[in-house]
Amino acid sequence: MTAGMIHLNTAGAGLPAPGVTAAMTGYLEAEATAGPYEAEQARADDLTNRVYAVLADLVGAQAEHIALFASATDAWCRIACHLTLPQGSRIWTTPYEYAGNLIALQRLAARRKCSLEVIPVGGTGDLDLEWMRAHLDDRVALVSVVHMPSAVGLIQPVEQIGALLAGSAAVYVVDACQTVGQIRVDVDAIGCHALTAAGRKFLRGPRGTGFAYLRPDLWDRIDPVFYDLHVAQALSLHEHRCDVDTAARFETAERGNAAVLGLLAAAEYARAASLAPTAEVYAALTATIRQTPGARPLMPGSRHGGIASFTHDRLPPERIRDALADDGLNTWVGVGAHTPLYLAAAGIERFVRTSVHHYNSLADIEAFGRSLRRICAA
Repeated sequence: MTAGMIHLNTAGAGLPAPGVTAAMTGYLEAEATAGPYEAEQARADDLTNRVYAVLADLVGAQAEHIALFASATDAWCRIACHLTLPQGSRIWTTPYEYAGNLIALQRLAARRKCSLEVIPVGGTGDLDLEWMRAHLDDRVALVSVVHMPSAVGLIQPVEQIGALLAGSAAVYVVDACQTVGQIRVDVDAIGCHALTAAGRKFLRGPRGTGFAYLRPDLWDRIDPVFYDLHVAQALSLHEHRCDVDTAARFETAERGNAAVLGLLAAAEYARAASLAPTAEVYAALTATIRQTPGARPLMPGSRHGGIASFTHDRLPPERIRDALADDGLNTWVGVGAHTPLYLAAAGIERFVRTSVHHYNSLADIEAFGRSLRRICAA
């Protein structure tokens, strides 16, 4: 990034947290001088114990219930796509589901001859919890909810959904790709069977990293063929973690140790302090967008944070993004097809996405507002 740039694209990838770059480059240098296996042996405790413990602490879990993956999507698909759902059961999702997850759910439903049902929303855009309560039965086998969609800053009521589903037959999977590292996440409070997260976004770790929390009562509900394959691979690298008592059984053997240590550094930094964007900064961001002539905010629901997206009556998103970049501001162009049941269904093909984190200030938002008003008035 050019020196002096204001980063309003954490929802895409956050700026590396302090310690991340040093952890990764230091490990690569150790591989080059001591040898890759030898470098791994020297950091064995961090790679096979500490990273799991720190990530677990970050989401209120136990270390043996954490598994590492190449991304949040990789984690989600490896879990949800291989569930042994009863034939003819029901799968619930929301209008805000990410396209990759939605396609996987569609294929899972077709394979298991299940019905895929979209939980309705009320006039504000919030999920209809009363509909869920009224329609929940023993045939609902899987409920997939994204904690915060990548396109909009809606924070979904995952704790209330968990309480509603408690005691039911449904597997509850939460995609926390945009919330871990941004807001408090506690798997016990949520009541989910699985929660997936990205390293590269608000957690500020390296790209190519992700992790999942998997509750033990879910492990036997994942296809045993899939399980056997991964145990065979995983045992070759970290066999002492891949027994029947750890979620690491669902990992694959080969992984980038430098990236894992970068993820550990990011998680340690996030754990050390409250790193959420301040309410004042986020409120200023959304107010700036609302007050810009021609801008149309995309803000369904009643609770928001972190992400604020918008379209413009006259200007294409790419033109706005590029002009903001010329003024030293990083934003991004989102694609409506990535949230097909909400944005694409509303006819929104592309939009500008902005996102703030704890390193953003009111001065950043003021600079964004000046630039955006100038661009839209030109």
